[in-house]
Amino acid sequence: MARRKRTAQPPKTIASTQSLSAFVKSICDVMRRSNCASALQYVPELTWILFLRILDAQEARDQEAAEAVGAPFTPALRSPYRWQDWAAPPPKNEADKPGHPKTPEGKPFGWKRQALFAAGDGKLFDFINKDLLPHLHALDVDPRTNLPRSGATPKQRIIGRIMTAVERVRVDSESNLRDILDKVDEISIDHLDDQHFFTLSQVYEDLLLKMGEKNSDGGQFFTPREVIRAMVHTVDPSLGHTVYDPCCGTGGFLAIAYEHIARKLGKSPASTRLDQLKHETFFGREKENLVFPIALANLVLHGIDQPNLWHGNSLTRRATYGALFEQAPKQFDVILTNPPFGGKEGKDAQKNFAFETSATQVLFLQDILAELAPGGTCAMVLDEGLLFRTNESAFVETKRKLVDECDLWAIVSLPGGVFSTAGAGVKTNLLFFTKGRKTKHIWYYDLSYVKVGKKTPLTLAHFGFAPNGTILDDAALPASLVAEWRADESNSGKRFPSYARFLPQHGTPKAESRYSWTVDFAARRAKAREQMQPLLDGAAKIKVEVVDLKEQLKRLRKDKAGKNALAALEAQIREKDKAARDLESQAAAIDAAVFDLKAVNPNAVAVVDQRTPVEIIANIDAQGRIVAEALGRLKNLLAAAAPVARG
Repeated sequence: MARRKRTAQPPKTIASTQSLSAFVKSICDVMRRSNCASALQYVPELTWILFLRILDAQEARDQEAAEAVGAPFTPALRSPYRWQDWAAPPPKNEADKPGHPKTPEGKPFGWKRQALFAAGDGKLFDFINKDLLPHLHALDVDPRTNLPRSGATPKQRIIGRIMTAVERVRVDSESNLRDILDKVDEISIDHLDDQHFFTLSQVYEDLLLKMGEKNSDGGQFFTPREVIRAMVHTVDPSLGHTVYDPCCGTGGFLAIAYEHIARKLGKSPASTRLDQLKHETFFGREKENLVFPIALANLVLHGIDQPNLWHGNSLTRRATYGALFEQAPKQFDVILTNPPFGGKEGKDAQKNFAFETSATQVLFLQDILAELAPGGTCAMVLDEGLLFRTNESAFVETKRKLVDECDLWAIVSLPGGVFSTAGAGVKTNLLFFTKGRKTKHIWYYDLSYVKVGKKTPLTLAHFGFAPNGTILDDAALPASLVAEWRADESNSGKRFPSYARFLPQHGTPKAESRYSWTVDFAARRAKAREQMQPLLDGAAKIKVEVVDLKEQLKRLRKDKAGKNALAALEAQIREKDKAARDLESQAAAIDAAVFDLKAVNPNAVAVVDQRTPVEIIANIDAQGRIVAEALGRLKNLLAAAAPVARG
């Protein structure tokens, strides 16, 4: 097969998040005028279009690599179903033809599109709806038998699954569709950088962020990639580990874990190791019909040729499509996840768990504890409500199971606003735990003081990590992270205690700073038991007395004692029962308080008001005069505007 000729001019570069956002917006603007007004409409449409564009570029790259070493290459798609045939812009005129890229068959890119345009209006739609889409669907399922197509490659099956939900083009006119195709064609396989492994995933995420901003529940599956990278660097998965996300959304955790492990393998890994990485390492579940094909597309285009994704509800155990998950193990070495915030589950989900509750994140935590392999490590995002709530049995018992079965070795308190797309005011934490031993010490790190917003997001550097996972020098740390530290003269000449720098010493005195501290959890539990025991002993003693009183009551009833005597004894029994219950409730409250895991920084440096009482009073007096003057002016304005009474 002949190698494609490159374009005379290189594709436009998408060099930053800002330029990517502008690029995505330009596409969305066309979609909005094309009968796809909301993000819930245009995200699915753009998903398959973007996927086919990058798939084409990816296959071209893979073909060139195979030809360079004399290896055979079989594309997943053939003419005329490739992007280069029907979607790429054709030559504008005869003068452009010599420099225009060519297909392996020697035809100019866009030759099919040009032929359809020449055939008349509506022919492009007819080709996509009646030829292209049925062909892509048939890569997974044979339309004649409705069974999996024999002879299909795993990649072809995944392509077919991605396209299953696409029944027709939603764009309202061929003119608008051609505009969209032209813009999407500008995305190049060369749009790579060290931070964002592949442009397409960033395109998806930018789109999903817009969904969240439009109150479309996009936030439940959007996790900032910088936070994910910090979590992955912390857990540090390697080849041989199985990596799992039970609510994988667009596949961000899995894609970035792939980057991490691939980087550790070096530039020229053995083919067997690469196959293991791509086919046997990454597993996920996702229930949303909108998001599942996006996750598949995202992972395939990151290089994970065979995403082992299960489509269905993890909590109810009901599958929509489970064929890609058949080789998944029962438990996993590494779990990376961000369960939905604030969700409510019905009885069909609750019945599958020991501690029933409607709280989605609590059920997911129980699910994770069951699916994490012995010795395996989990990094997860949790809202702060789960950490501090002790007023519901399921919350307490789930956390008790967590610390009894796992070593909860780190909790990182994130700034407010990091997950702004998931709803205003959501305060979140990162939890890290390893299964197989009880929790003895919990190391906390506080990032909550960092101010973040849309224009100043939390970055990997705020955690103290470089993109490759190494520890940043102080000079490379964000000003918003270190400003308070540097303002304190006592820290002069000292290195900033960043999360990445202190992580290796977590749980030891060396990891103590104004931003980090360690809780002796085993000692906390022991102290609670010590406080509880007298209460429980008191309750037990009273219960013995109640048993004796109830026996006495039986005898009195047998002897037909007077009503007054019976009533007095019954009242005494009720009083003692209540006293026992009160003591047990006090003990239960002490026990539950142990599982308030909220990160409250005991080492935080308080800002002390240095003003004297006289200065404070003077300031209050000055503010009072300002308020009085403002009220006076307001009253005068209202009086001037009042209608004059007529006689």
